[in-house]
Amino acid sequence: MLDGAIAQAGVTTSYDPSYVALTYPGGDVPEQTGVCSDVVVRAFRKAGIDLQKEIHEDMKAARSDYPIKWGSNSPDPNIDQRRVLNLMAYFRRQGKSLPISYSTTDYQPGDIVAWDLTSGTDHIGIVTNMLSDSGDRYLIVHNIGAGTRVEDVLFDWTIKGHYRFF
Repeated sequence: MLDGAIAQAGVTTSYDPSYVALTYPGGDVPEQTGVCSDVVVRAFRKAGIDLQKEIHEDMKAARSDYPIKWGSNSPDPNIDQRRVLNLMAYFRRQGKSLPISYSTTDYQPGDIVAWDLTSGTDHIGIVTNMLSDSGDRYLIVHNIGAGTRVEDVLFDWTIKGHYRFF
C-alpha cells in the first residue's frame, strides 16, 4: 500500500475534483490527475483493496453512518470513495481509528491522516516511511492541488482523523 502511494508522486501531476462516471468496481480517474482521496484509493488498490467497492457496499449497508452532505440520498460508486468524509466514516466503521495527537511518534508509516484545512476543506494523506529533513517525523504523500507529492506537512493543518488500516 505504501509503495503504491509513494509511486504516485511524479505520475499524478494535476488536481481535478470533477465528477466522472467510473466503471464499477475498479474504476478510477485518469492516472495523471485526481484529488487527495484518489491517492488513498490508488494505494489501497495496490494492496488488493478496492475502496470504491468496499465503501459503496458499506454505504448501502449503513447509509446513516455516512454524511449526507452532497445532496445524494443513495450511494454513488462514481464519487463516494473520492470524498474525504466518506473515507473517514469507512475507516471508523472498520475499527481503524486511532487517537489524534501532536506527538510524532504516534504516526507510523502507512497511517492515514485527515485534516481540516484553514479554508474548512477536508484533506487526507498517507504517512510514508521517509523521514523529514529534521529526522523527527515521517513525510506525507498527498495531493493538495499540484499533483501527488511527498512532503513534510503532518502538522501543517488541524488533524481531524487518524487511522491504521494495515
